[in-house]
Amino acid sequence: MSSITLTLPDGSTREVPSGTTGLEFAEAIGKKLAKAAVGVVVDGELKDVRAALTRDASIRIVTEKDEDGLEVLRHSMAHCMAQALERLFPEVSLAIGPTVEDGFYYDVLVDRPITDADLRALEKEMAKVVKENLEIERYVLPRDEALKWAEEHGQQFKVELIRDLPPDEEISFYRQGDFTDLCSGPHMQRTGRLGRGFKLMKVAGSYWRGDESREQLQRIYGTAWFSPEDLAAHLERLEEAKKRDHRKLGRELDLFSFHEEAPAMPFFHPRGAFVYNRLVDYARELFEEWGYDEVVTPQILDVDLWHRSGHYANYRDAMYFGTFDENVEGEPNFAEPSVAVKPMNCPTHCLIYGTGKKSYRDLPIRYADFGRLHRYERSGVTAGLLRVRSFAQDDSHIFCRPDQIGAEVTSVTRMILDCYRTFGFEDVRIYLSTRPEKSIGSPELWERAEAALEGALREMGVEFEVQPGEGAFYGPKIDFSVRDALKREWQLGTCQLDFNLPERFDLKFTTQDDTQERPVMVHRAMLGSLERFLGVLIEHTAGDLPLWLAPEQCRVFSITDAQEDRVREVVAHLRTAGLRAEADVRNEKMGLKVREATLAKVRYQLIIGDRELERGTVAVRHRTDGDLGEMDLESLQALLLQQVRDRV
Repeated sequence: MSSITLTLPDGSTREVPSGTTGLEFAEAIGKKLAKAAVGVVVDGELKDVRAALTRDASIRIVTEKDEDGLEVLRHSMAHCMAQALERLFPEVSLAIGPTVEDGFYYDVLVDRPITDADLRALEKEMAKVVKENLEIERYVLPRDEALKWAEEHGQQFKVELIRDLPPDEEISFYRQGDFTDLCSGPHMQRTGRLGRGFKLMKVAGSYWRGDESREQLQRIYGTAWFSPEDLAAHLERLEEAKKRDHRKLGRELDLFSFHEEAPAMPFFHPRGAFVYNRLVDYARELFEEWGYDEVVTPQILDVDLWHRSGHYANYRDAMYFGTFDENVEGEPNFAEPSVAVKPMNCPTHCLIYGTGKKSYRDLPIRYADFGRLHRYERSGVTAGLLRVRSFAQDDSHIFCRPDQIGAEVTSVTRMILDCYRTFGFEDVRIYLSTRPEKSIGSPELWERAEAALEGALREMGVEFEVQPGEGAFYGPKIDFSVRDALKREWQLGTCQLDFNLPERFDLKFTTQDDTQERPVMVHRAMLGSLERFLGVLIEHTAGDLPLWLAPEQCRVFSITDAQEDRVREVVAHLRTAGLRAEADVRNEKMGLKVREATLAKVRYQLIIGDRELERGTVAVRHRTDGDLGEMDLESLQALLLQQVRDRV
């Protein structure tokens, strides 16, 4: 029997017979490891612990302590739920049951709506499946036998899935007791290991394969953890997330609203517009510091531009179109759009670059643009500010020489990381995304672009993770994600390398040898969508925005009518100094005034009574730190202005 060499995470190697399973390999290392094993990662791919190993590879044994272990658990819990569904709804048709962040779901077709009472019954039946400690067995079938199984069991969606599999694809199934499902795995070895840390969360609507013309399904969401304690902690985080929901806080703090007259397009109220514009001001400061020039471009452009850029072929389902022809009378022909509302700025920046001759000495050229963008998002995926149809980005495009790529990518990366630190995002994840299945440009250009991005990241010495096939249709990219106060991950910034648009727009520069060469285009966003970033920031801070961003930095109270004039003097003085202060001279109890200011997230609450009036001071109360004592106006002003300058 031939042997293979397996390399462990610490770099050590072991030689084992070809065909050894991950579980057998774990047993060879130690019985405790084998008992704890729930899966294996082979050359970066998560596999069933019983998978046969047939070639040299790197290997890591996955246990309950690993993030990958949760993936195996949740995949298995989806089958546990499906088995319980078949017991309670014998007529159910199962579609797909993947894992998602913090849990899993299964799309199903049943003859009536699934209620909360059904979810409770399902949980009880799932607990029975766990208690039965059924062995989870994997087996494979030839395509014709797999189709026969799906047809005989009335699983119409499985029939379609099997037919769509590539001809050489191995068709695998998993069986546990009286339940069998088409699945590639991986799964736990027995249902008894699924534990007691699971809960069904909600039911939502979905369409088969996301196609609104296909069958409408019900999507049952669940979460799963290896222990009841982990489940309880997760549910507690969800409760805290509800309190931090930016949509709720946006209403309470009077920042923005949504209206059916413009679905998924936010209306920013004065206080929200102030915060929005401060974000723009901050981005402009960074643009000036890092050498960007701002441009302004139209929102509506001829549809031929989007054919030329490739967006029409690759992005048209997310675009808004219209017809405009000033030379034709009568009804417009909307079947043949002549204009498109701008979903991205990149083609317009290509037009600006192309307006004059460029020399190698002129590069890099960095354009920044806050122009409004519009993208059609299905109503089922819009979510407050986090996913909207109308937005602006702190968008930039860099045109550089090929030999400048490394320096520009390094500059962009440093700029983005500095920016995130300003907002208190210290945990930043970096991802390198490579060529997707649907893309434009030659393989050679893609290889060149991917190598350039990877080389820049390695040169900087930053940690990053490769995401195969997740690049933009025109080029590979580096994405920047942050973890917020609840450890949730949000993708914000991006740096995308593009050799394709310069070619499509025939962009050139004159080299030192007086020849013509194409520039490389770098697509760069730092905060990303300003709307999305504001939503993330509100949830990260629970609405308690940094003082420099707060729409109301301090509120000044009178205790009686006798202090009203002094309150207004103090407010005027602070405003003159550039601080945002409001007066509250209502004839209300001080406890009520303070409570309202606290709920409005006003950080500094200044109280003036007879004593403060006589001394020319204010009693200072911090929203979270409590009473800070009396301060004279100049000292208070200096304190607040310093905190604004320090952006705290």
